[in-house]
Amino acid sequence: MDSDTVLEARGLSREFKGFVAVKAVDLRVRRGTIHALIGPNGAGKSTVFNLLTGFLAPTRGRILYKGRDITRAKPADVARMGLVRSFQISAVFPHLSVLENVRVALQRPLGTSFHFWKPQAGLHALHDRAHALLEAVNLADRAARPAGELPYGRKRALEIATTLALDPEVLLLDEPLAGMGHEDIERTAALIRRVAAHRTVLMVEHNLSVVADLSDTITVLRRGEVLAEGPYATVSRDPQVVEAYLGTEAVHA
Repeated sequence: MDSDTVLEARGLSREFKGFVAVKAVDLRVRRGTIHALIGPNGAGKSTVFNLLTGFLAPTRGRILYKGRDITRAKPADVARMGLVRSFQISAVFPHLSVLENVRVALQRPLGTSFHFWKPQAGLHALHDRAHALLEAVNLADRAARPAGELPYGRKRALEIATTLALDPEVLLLDEPLAGMGHEDIERTAALIRRVAAHRTVLMVEHNLSVVADLSDTITVLRRGEVLAEGPYATVSRDPQVVEAYLGTEAVHA
């Protein structure tokens, strides 16, 4: 594993009772880049994410993080190593304030996430960091608002803030733009670009215009296998990729 590679999968496969969801996937994510994992529905993208982060165990293959074999590591241990993910479904504490959601995330590394009975004054030490994270995702003006009242796009921004609270070296974003309107897409794409300035990002995303604008490298999956890989200019001209997205008629038109 070379020094530029922070995360690598070698021959990664996952079967479910005879169904092969992921087949012999090789993936190398370079340090300090934005790497997109794309493909049609059912291509195996989320399964790969679950394998990389320990939520599923591979049937075959290995996963290396900074040269260390993490193939059988548990999700919590993977996160503690600095490999942290978000999920497709919005997940915030709706009755806590926006600030409190981030503060709970900041407490996790301290082992005090559920010490709700402690005096409020004892948590003020985390406020500056929590406010800084909210500032980074443009939510500082909504710090006191219940998280459940946020529009969908702003909830996704809050999730990114809580993920950043764990200080990840590699951030895995599972469809961060799903369900967003145009304004939220632009805002969140800009946020991902800012976040990636100081860390590595691997993301699953269906919005190809955003993928083209943000990504250094794109891996295309189809039926659980790697179909193509490279910069957008290269993979977008690959006839197999065009066929996978648009059908054979588009390729021969």
